[in-house]
Amino acid sequence: MQQRALGARTVGAIGLGGMPMSIEGRPDEARSIATIHAAIDAGVTLIDTADAYHLHADEVGHNEELIARALRGIAADDVLVATKGGHLRPGDGTWTQNGDPAYLKRAAKASAQRLGVDAIGLYQFHRPDPRVPYADSVGAVRDLLDEGTILMAGISNATVAQIDQANEILGGRLVSVQNQFSPRFRSSLGELEHCAALGIAFLPWSPLGGIANAPELATRQAAFQRVADSHGVSVHQAVLAWELALAPIVIPIPGASRPESISDSARAAELVLTDDEVAALNAA
Repeated sequence: MQQRALGARTVGAIGLGGMPMSIEGRPDEARSIATIHAAIDAGVTLIDTADAYHLHADEVGHNEELIARALRGIAADDVLVATKGGHLRPGDGTWTQNGDPAYLKRAAKASAQRLGVDAIGLYQFHRPDPRVPYADSVGAVRDLLDEGTILMAGISNATVAQIDQANEILGGRLVSVQNQFSPRFRSSLGELEHCAALGIAFLPWSPLGGIANAPELATRQAAFQRVADSHGVSVHQAVLAWELALAPIVIPIPGASRPESISDSARAAELVLTDDEVAALNAA
């Protein structure tokens, strides 16, 4: 199945979302690097980033460079770094898209340079650009794959139809889809199930509901708190374990900016929910 291309240690586990370490409220670099090291110590083998994960307009690639510094001295085979291109943050609080093929190719090569690699392990087209035909944008990712600038290709914020279109353009080499999915945002369930049928890894972003909403899980998602209490774990672990139970191709990527938070989240990979618990959470 295609998701095995991500690595057997990666599939069925928890990844680390690097975004909180580079945007508003970000910690100092020492704590960020400690968080990344804590993730690796906890068994995390996938770190998600993007060139758009930054705060100010003049620091494109801030998160990529941070991750590269944290991974110095760590064997490349031990951690898969997945980055993205095509979504921009001008620095004024807004987000824009640029799916121009020429731009995507330049962006990927700039990301590889910031990450300090000859080829990016996994590169994902970040978000469709309504001004550019989707096939043209994905075609640029295909070219990057063919020329060896990237080793694996994925897409993000995609519909079922776009998943099929991208997989066709990539010649069956689409290995991942990264969409928003959490207890409070389930509209990507169809895409998750489609990925499961195709054997393509599904990476939920904001799997706990986002930075602002994660602390409210215990009160807004009482069913998850009940399951967490029955196992003696955090509600965050219960949420991530539920997502892992939905399909073997799911790899949640909770964002973290503290070592203790990612260490707790990583333990969700060891939490086994009963069929009744999964059914109750599906209906919550």
